[in-house]
Amino acid sequence: MTRIIALILATALGASAAAAQNYPARPVTMIVPFAPGGLTDSIARVLAEGMREPLGQNVIVENIGGASGTIGTARAARSAPDGYTLMLGIWNTQVANGAIFRSLDFDIVRDLEPISLVGDAPLVYLARKDMPANTLKEFVAWLKANPDKATTGTAGSGAPSTLLHTLFKKQTGTKFEIIGYRGAGLIPQDLLSGQIDMAILNTATSLPHVKSGAIKAYAVTSSNRLTLAPDIPTMAEAGYPGLEFSIWAGLYAPKGTPKEIIEKVNKAVVAALENPMIRERLINQGVEIFPKDKQNPAALAAFQKADIERWWPIIKEAGVTVQ
Repeated sequence: MTRIIALILATALGASAAAAQNYPARPVTMIVPFAPGGLTDSIARVLAEGMREPLGQNVIVENIGGASGTIGTARAARSAPDGYTLMLGIWNTQVANGAIFRSLDFDIVRDLEPISLVGDAPLVYLARKDMPANTLKEFVAWLKANPDKATTGTAGSGAPSTLLHTLFKKQTGTKFEIIGYRGAGLIPQDLLSGQIDMAILNTATSLPHVKSGAIKAYAVTSSNRLTLAPDIPTMAEAGYPGLEFSIWAGLYAPKGTPKEIIEKVNKAVVAALENPMIRERLINQGVEIFPKDKQNPAALAAFQKADIERWWPIIKEAGVTVQ
């Protein structure tokens, strides 16, 4: 009996090793746990294109939105650990959701294998173009003079903008309505049309409209001014320090994915991020690419752990929760 069990285990291990050695033998799916059109989707599509040549297979982006990214994350966590399902996780899914959801049927750390950090991007505080205020301090004064009259849009309770709006309310003593959208893609349209008064959006989505004069920009959440928009002050320069923030993105695989496959996918990510055309496309979207020494599983795991330790107490103090 012992010999039979040993033979079965050896056969299984041999098959697993062979599968890892031949990986990938077919196209790979990269789950984006949000609707199309947002920053995560944009980064994923550029990264997928860059990984195609080093992997030797197409990387197909699959959008699985809903419930602040938890539906897509759950799908990735439950997928077969064979390297054919990956997920581009971001701060929302890999940090915030673990604090704001009182019950998840997966663990944001233990159920996904880190592969590599990819990049991060700051956000921009924005208002409709006919907003009377021209600076962030003037805007705060307008909000105080018009309590509960202004509206803003976010991509749900787990979105960074939801937390930042909540913290902004507390820091400034203002009151306004936060409207949850199913995805981030519709928020810019409603801001452009004046259906909402303000928003916090990524640079790729917002800067073209800021430069055209279609919306106003008050501040960026980065610690330094943006190269793409040097005229927009930082939150600290605008008079409201403590609200610095960037959305980071990292690539993950289901728990139990063989180390050899993780290594192959990691090499493809590194190669993609070294590609000048891929780098240019990401940078033009306001994404800062992590240095090469951070493009590995250990760095992603450490980065996520540090951000959880930083943000969970803030999120819980702010009272941002979902049943």
